[in-house]
Amino acid sequence: MAHDHGGHDQFHARGHAPGHQHAPVRYDRAFAIGVALNAGFVAVEAAAGVFAHSVALIADAGHNLSDVLGLLLAWGAAALARRSPTLRHTYGLRRSSILAALINAAILLVAIGAIAVETLRRFGEPEPVASGSVMLVAAIGIGVNAATAWLFMAGRKSDLNIRGAYLHMAADAAVSLGVVVAALAIGLTGWVWLDPAVSLAIVLVIAVGTWGLLKDSINLALDAVPEHVDRGDVEAYLAALPGISEVHDLHIWGLSTTDTALTVHLVRPGTSADDALITTVTRELHERFGINHATFQMESDSCDHPCRLTSAHAA
Repeated sequence: MAHDHGGHDQFHARGHAPGHQHAPVRYDRAFAIGVALNAGFVAVEAAAGVFAHSVALIADAGHNLSDVLGLLLAWGAAALARRSPTLRHTYGLRRSSILAALINAAILLVAIGAIAVETLRRFGEPEPVASGSVMLVAAIGIGVNAATAWLFMAGRKSDLNIRGAYLHMAADAAVSLGVVVAALAIGLTGWVWLDPAVSLAIVLVIAVGTWGLLKDSINLALDAVPEHVDRGDVEAYLAALPGISEVHDLHIWGLSTTDTALTVHLVRPGTSADDALITTVTRELHERFGINHATFQMESDSCDHPCRLTSAHAA
């Protein structure tokens, strides 16, 4: 971070604070098992949906196919994010996870559009449903989705990307449970309209999840402050540091779906560089706000060298 004024000291604190280094947890095995389980189930569920004339099963198979693609995208992005920085990609390829989220959201939107069209057609032209087959396949889906969710359960609190995979698979297990309940109701009542009704409910569930995914990924792509960080709290913390008279040009953004960065100008009149303060602030930003990469520009409030990025002039 360089600016065209003198008399200012810059410090860059990268990664976790001293004494808090942790190797990132890798979920390659979990991704591999999850992809294999869900890909196998998609094939079984789609075939059963065609055989049983069930748009609900076909809808859920389409959803599960998007889950397979989503898991593959997340897996690939996680692998790319571990690559070392280069002269051209100075933060590495961490933003791959954001791109994966955007692509996944687009795939889901296309999928639910196709499902919605077929569902509306089925309301006008209902077809008989083999409720026993629907119940059996959907029951298998409950087990597959629940098992996949369990693979990511351990990391759901520390990794936003893993938490998204966990919640998505857990929701899919609930959707499959809904299919079982609908099939049971059809078997008892003969109301075939329940099948497209369940399909429409599945579309709504996917749409809600997709909207959240799309909103969050677009915000990250546009360098918005991550959801877990309160910018006001960060600014108040920095302003209360010993000797700090002004905080300006504060920027907080996501380097990826798990890493957060910060740059800021801190005005500290009459003092020189303070490595101890920088070390303390770096550690506390990580522990209190989850900010992993922080860059500070210390300024002495000199009238001879005013900062052109004060709050009144910062873009």
